Amino acid sequence: MTDAPKEELDTRRIFRRRRFATPVWWPLPVCALVGLAGGTAYGVLAPRAYDATSYVVAVPETGSDAATALGFAQAYGRISTSTATLAYAQTAAGVPARTLGRHVRTETSPESPMIGITGTATRPGKAADIANAVADALTLSGNGAARNTGVRLVLFSQAVAPSTAASPSRPLAAAVGGCAGGLVGALALLVRPRRKQWSPASNVPAPAGNVPAPAELAQVKEHV
Repeated sequence: MTDAPKEELDTRRIFRRRRFATPVWWPLPVCALVGLAGGTAYGVLAPRAYDATSYVVAVPETGSDAATALGFAQAYGRISTSTATLAYAQTAAGVPARTLGRHVRTETSPESPMIGITGTATRPGKAADIANAVADALTLSGNGAARNTGVRLVLFSQAVAPSTAASPSRPLAAAVGGCAGGLVGALALLVRPRRKQWSPASNVPAPAGNVPAPAELAQVKEHV
């Protein structure tokens, strides 16, 4: 009789601890919040990057056809970031050729003889200057070989200073950070060890599987 109140008190204590214990899924919201905070901080603190694009079109000369112009547009798109082209453009761009190569990229289409030259910089005006300088250098070098290629390059559209930054996007950075944090939290839940089940009758952790009752054990012994 004296042990009953003690067992009941111990049971209440254990239930109380389990009631206020940290839930097993806590890594998921915590990691998601940490990732969200990190993505937001990156979107706010990372330097802005601006993109400006100029377009050059390949035009067939007399005696050439559109297919020839299309083929040379692909070739000129590849050499627009070459050392020779960037050496011509570095003075107008105000950036050394080695640095200029990291701030310019080109795009071509297999269906159009158009070459898109995009400059990237931390200032809108600088991005436009880089794109226009490379476009002018490519046009100059391409027209110098027009007699041999039968294709002339024409500046179709000059780059203008963009009004908005291309990256980073604050909402996108926050969303990516939150998703990445949630993924890490989910992985943590998968790899963490499971808690043992607790049996209030014995006041000790019980295994997760089914445990035979004492009556069942007695029947097994009688059959044996």
